[in-house]
Amino acid sequence: MYRSAYQKGFLTVLYSVGSSPLTNWSSYTKNGYIKRIYDEDIKSLVLEIMGSNVSTTFIHCPSECKEQLGIKLPFLVLLIKNMHKYFCFEVKIQDDQRFMRRFRVSNFQSKTSVKPFCTAMPMGMSPGWNQIQFNLADFTRRAYGSNYLETVSLQLHANVRIRRIYFADKLYTEAELPNDYRLMGKPKDLKKPEKQFKVQATARPPSPLNTARGEAGPSKNAESDAAGPPTDAPSEPEPMLQKSPSPPVLQKAPSPPVSAPSEPAAEEPAPQTEATEEAYY
Repeated sequence: MYRSAYQKGFLTVLYSVGSSPLTNWSSYTKNGYIKRIYDEDIKSLVLEIMGSNVSTTFIHCPSECKEQLGIKLPFLVLLIKNMHKYFCFEVKIQDDQRFMRRFRVSNFQSKTSVKPFCTAMPMGMSPGWNQIQFNLADFTRRAYGSNYLETVSLQLHANVRIRRIYFADKLYTEAELPNDYRLMGKPKDLKKPEKQFKVQATARPPSPLNTARGEAGPSKNAESDAAGPPTDAPSEPEPMLQKSPSPPVLQKAPSPPVSAPSEPAAEEPAPQTEATEEAYY
């Protein structure tokens, strides 16, 4: 089926979004259903397979039993949701010894059993959506001691929700995967921040005058300093407050220097005469 196709990178065999996701698949239902619904967790259409018995409700690829997938990519990746019910899937491969081997993986088996043509293995799933990566080449070598050649068929049983099933040539990190191959889409942290443009100071309009109260706004000198060089428009002169002339100050005549007080000089007695003697007595 895919043997003649170019196989490198990713090869999708089931994608829930599209006009007919089960084009190359055949479905079998008994006491169950297979339909496409809208999942609120990932905000996308998914394929839901539900049934009372796991073995009687399943899908198989390719649709014709005689056909073979012929996929040589060694990694099988399933984007499925845990419905907290029994679920299993089977992969049929061909090794270099030209034997058909089957790997049956389920969440209701507790031990691994290896038989000549079938290997059953347990699988643990976390709540919600899971990304199951299955290394077919490694399991073929460990279980049967042979090399993996190609995948022959794939079969998924109830109960599960499927977003995508694809094969890959190697294990890719979350950053290397395309946006459609992720569960939640591209992270927001990887988006580039938007550029912020700064407005130049010369492009800002002048502040309006407060004419309601009759108060003048800021001086034009301050606006011209903030806005840039002055324009050719004439500006009104600012009113200047004139002070009234002050009365002349009378200047006092310079006073003689005052000397420090000194002791009074001894007065000399007046010369004694006859008149003074008569006045004395």
